[in-house]
Amino acid sequence: MGPDLHCDVAIIGAGTAGISAERSARRQGAQTLLIDPHFAGTVCARIGCMPSKLLIAAAQAAHGARTAGPFGIRGGEVRVDGAAVMRRVRALRDEFVAGVKDSFEALPDGTTVKAAAHFTGPNYMTLDDGRRLSARAFVLATGSHPAVPDAFAALGDRLETNQTIFERETLPESLAVVGGGPLGLELAQAMARLGVEVTVLEASDRLAGIADRQLATNFYDRLSTEMTIHLKAEVTPRRVDDGVVLEWAGGSLKAERVLLAIGRPPSLEGLHLAAAGLTLKENGVPDYDPRTLRCGKSAIFIAGDMTGERPLLHEASAEGTIAGANAADPDHTAPSHRLVPFSMAFTHPGVVSIGEVADRADARTVVGYADFGTQGRARVENLNVGGALLYAEPQTGRLIGALLVAPMAEHLGHLLAWAIEAGETAPTLLDRPFYHPTYEEGLKSALRDICQALENGVPKDRDDWDRPGDHSDG
Repeated sequence: MGPDLHCDVAIIGAGTAGISAERSARRQGAQTLLIDPHFAGTVCARIGCMPSKLLIAAAQAAHGARTAGPFGIRGGEVRVDGAAVMRRVRALRDEFVAGVKDSFEALPDGTTVKAAAHFTGPNYMTLDDGRRLSARAFVLATGSHPAVPDAFAALGDRLETNQTIFERETLPESLAVVGGGPLGLELAQAMARLGVEVTVLEASDRLAGIADRQLATNFYDRLSTEMTIHLKAEVTPRRVDDGVVLEWAGGSLKAERVLLAIGRPPSLEGLHLAAAGLTLKENGVPDYDPRTLRCGKSAIFIAGDMTGERPLLHEASAEGTIAGANAADPDHTAPSHRLVPFSMAFTHPGVVSIGEVADRADARTVVGYADFGTQGRARVENLNVGGALLYAEPQTGRLIGALLVAPMAEHLGHLLAWAIEAGETAPTLLDRPFYHPTYEEGLKSALRDICQALENGVPKDRDDWDRPGDHSDG
């Protein structure tokens, strides 16, 4: 008896990577099936990028009203209506999700299959409704899920993750955020600015994985003015009648709720990857070629958060496009250009890491520094904090990395990511027009540092990079 369903390319998972893979494979002329048990919309639209930015936007409005004093603006007490804040978050979030669902409806008839699927062989899967599927190639794009150790799972409804926090009817009185990565810090700062008593507990010695210790310290000092932060805190949670107690070496606290943000492992459960004959790594993810996204020599490809490598929307979209195109013609896969690594935290100040970065004391490249604590436009806006490090090849001055803890970092970061992708050098960028007064103008001092190093040779004493210099905007 033959399979109930057959196609050229079966895509498992209808998130950002899966949607891109289906579109890419179909563009190559392949007959596709997009298989997902829910078709609930992407992680970004439902529980990630968009609802978190909606919460941050509300927090920014409250913070701006409270901190207008330096401009000579006097206002009354700012009252945050937590229920109204959360209603807006969900209402606009639902609109974004509806847009994704509309895209499913626009697919050719018979393209979507609402079911869970697992492998029964290299070219076969069985759906949870009993139907059997065969395909010439597969793209695995099942995404990721919040890491929840058993001790935290035992907290029951006192525990929040990004899958639950946006469903709250109102804001909590107090919140302990376990995990000082981008997601944890974004939500922690937003909650704090909305009037929640927030404590952040991070197991490592710095926040957001900032590579440069001086910038990491600067960031810690700035965020500590808005919330309590404990570093090197390995936490043990315990539920009590009216909240949660968290304990770590040297401290403890009690909070109404805990937000857990310690990572998002790949979603592999139920796929039966071993039945597909794949070689699996220690974390259960198939061994794959990062240039083609092919799993070994099979006709199975992988994309998006499921790889566990770059859990970011733009990476998921790019990987889906690569995997879908290669799956459409698995006999002629070709290595594809991978985008420069580019990540950010939408905190204030923002944190951006692009390409090759390191602590400036350990860097083996030419490093330029821009101080946003003294930068003109930042002072005008009363946002003067942080700085930017630019990394360049010693021989050519070609930019290879950037690390920012600065105001408007998300915009400056895009300019630098594009420049690095294009192979721009510090001298050529310094010759570009810089309008006055802008935040972009603040990068000129870092570019000048690099140009000076190219003329004079890289200082042997790396401490020379901390020297007072001309960091003016002119």
